[in-house]
Formats: sequence, C-alpha cells, structure tokens
Amino acid sequence: MEHIFFILLMSSKALSVGAQFNGFNCDANFHSRFPAERDISVYCGVQTITLKVNFCPVLFSGYTDTDLALNGRHGDAHCRGFINNNTFPTVVIFSISLATLESCGNSLVVSTAQGPNAYGNLSLVQIGNISGYIDTPDPPTIISYLPGLLYKFSCSYPLEYLVNNTQLASSAAAISVKESNGTFISTLNLLLYNDSSYIQQLSIPMAGLTLKTRVFAAVKASNLDRRWNVLMDYCYTTPSGNPNDDLRYDLFFSCEKDPQTTVFENGKSQMGRFAFEVFRFVKHKNQKMSTVFLHCVTKLCRADDCPMLMPICGSRKRRDVSEGKESNAASGNAILTAGPIITRSAHLKAPVFQMNTVTSALISGMIILGFMCVCFFILSLTLLKGKSSPVSTLSGVRNPAFN
Repeated sequence: MEHIFFILLMSSKALSVGAQFNGFNCDANFHSRFPAERDISVYCGVQTITLKVNFCPVLFSGYTDTDLALNGRHGDAHCRGFINNNTFPTVVIFSISLATLESCGNSLVVSTAQGPNAYGNLSLVQIGNISGYIDTPDPPTIISYLPGLLYKFSCSYPLEYLVNNTQLASSAAAISVKESNGTFISTLNLLLYNDSSYIQQLSIPMAGLTLKTRVFAAVKASNLDRRWNVLMDYCYTTPSGNPNDDLRYDLFFSCEKDPQTTVFENGKSQMGRFAFEVFRFVKHKNQKMSTVFLHCVTKLCRADDCPMLMPICGSRKRRDVSEGKESNAASGNAILTAGPIITRSAHLKAPVFQMNTVTSALISGMIILGFMCVCFFILSLTLLKGKSSPVSTLSGVRNPAFN
C-alpha cells in the first residue's frame, strides 16, 4: 500500500512539473531547479549586447517572462526581454543597444591607465566596461516564498587596436567580430584615397605608383556608437605584410613625424586622416617594383577624453624588433592582413629601335638593287675588255695536203 501511495505521489508531482513547463522546450529532469550562474549567456557585440536567460528554471521558480527586466525597470516594456521558444531550452532574450544603453539603467565606466601600447611606447590606454543586471520584482507583501532572481552581466571593451591595411590595392581591410571578445575592431577600416577630398578610393595601376605620389589615408569607424572617436596612436610601414617585420619606417608616432607626412585630423571624430608620399625600400633595389605595407595602432576614446589621450612625446623613432614582438603578443591586438602599395622603381634601359614592315621592305629592296648594280657594272667592264683585244696573226708552215 505504501508503494502505491509513493508511486501516486511521484506521478502527481511529475504531472504538476510537466504542466508547469507545458508549451515550452524544457526537460523536467534537468530544469526542475532554481537558476544558476550558467543560465545566462552574454554576447558583447559591436552595436548591441545580447543576453540569453534560460527560461525553464525561471518557470520552475514561479515566475513568467514578464517578471524579468533590466536593472529593476519592470514598468518599462523596453527593458523587458522576449521569449524564443525555437531553441532548447527556451530562452528569454534581452538586446541592449550601445547607443542607448543608459535608458534601462545600464552603466558605462571607462577606466584610463598609463602604460605601454602595442609596441612598447608609453601611452594612455582606456578600457570601457558596461554592466547591469536582470532581476524579478519584489512582492508587495512583507514576506514571500518565491526566491528573488538576479542575473549580473558585464562587457569589457579594450579601446586600442592594431589596424593593418595590407590589402591596399583594393584600398580596404577589415575582419568580422568575435562577439564573445567584446571588441570594436570590426568597425575599423584603413582606407586609401586619391586626394584630400577623401571621396574616391585609391586605384593602384599594374605598373605601380610613381615615387613621391601623395597618398591620402584614413582610419575610419563605421556602425559605431557616436560617443566614440578614433585616435591614431602610431602609423608605420613595412616592406612585407608582417607588422613585426625586422624593417619598418615610421610615418608618425607621438610628437615625431616623417617630413613628408601630414596629419589632418586625429581624435576629433570617427575618422582619422593623414597623407604621405610613397617611397621604395632600398632592399628592393634589384626589383622592378617595391612593396609598402601600412599599419596603424588605433584607439577609440570618448569625445571628452580624447584630448587627454593625445600621444605623449617619445624620444625614439625606431624600436627593436624583439621588443615590438613581445609587446604585441602581450597586448592581444587584433590584426588585419592583405597585399601592398606598389611603387615603380627607376630601372633605365637603352632604347630599342624597332622597324615596321614597310621600312624593312624598302631597306631590303635597296640592298638587293645595290647588289644588282654592282654585278651589272662588273659584267659591263668584262664585255668592254673583250672587244678591245687584237686578233693574233697566223704563223707556221703551209700543209701541202690542203691544196
């Protein structure tokens, strides 16, 4: 009798749990529990932060999807999530736009610290941290038998990146973002233009650019919240697509600048602009064309903070290669890679004279005619000499037989 009663009790409990999960993709064997830390997933994107909360433990705790809201804003429909029942388990999704993240009480804290940048140069570096929480409302009563649910989240965005444009023939480079990394690198492009209007992108001819051609470059942010500006910290060139190449030539860093380089705009908008004259690397002296690859260490900064983050004047123009490699590995900068600016080397050759078909035929005819004239002249001399020769007188004894 006791066994029958136990079986009925367990069956009724299973039915009640099954009814509680009815219509949602939940498994009573796994989700009949209170929420845990693993029940929230955070995706830190370029324009939005996406939060996914396992809905099954929320149901088991006695709440519905409308009870969950960002930062206690339960009265604001924009701060609630929506159910996605097309996955297992069912989840409640919250989407936070970085452009309006404060509207639902999320906080943005930008910390600034002085330290080495991607290549060991002293600079100010910023990190942006966005944080908040999802919770359930407090009951209007003095006590409650329901647990209060609280999910905390945060996203950190490093604001310094190594942007390489080695695909300069197509004038752009870019890579897709890893949402879990919390990085803005996918919004940055290094572009080349024909002139200071920055409208028409540079087209590199097959023979390469003439030396001292002025090239206009821009580090540009796209699809990025307007609160961030672009600050170019250090731009340099290498003869290969490797940003850690043994040989590099600095265009500008801190207060040091190549005489042929002009910086037009930096840290004032979502576009940094500069220009330089193309050159060749001496190591390419035996090649018809020289390749030049452009790299820029770039920061994102809040508009109010950018003046404070302008580069500190340094005393070195070139850095040791080993130092650059070590600091780059430590900084964890994302790298974009592709092919070169091509410059034309001044290889001089003696001009080659080429004749067309008509000229060649005329010269050949003149040679043949001259040869025939010489032969005719020799033949004429021979005939004239034959006519002027005297007839010889016969001499000897008469043969009597001929009488």
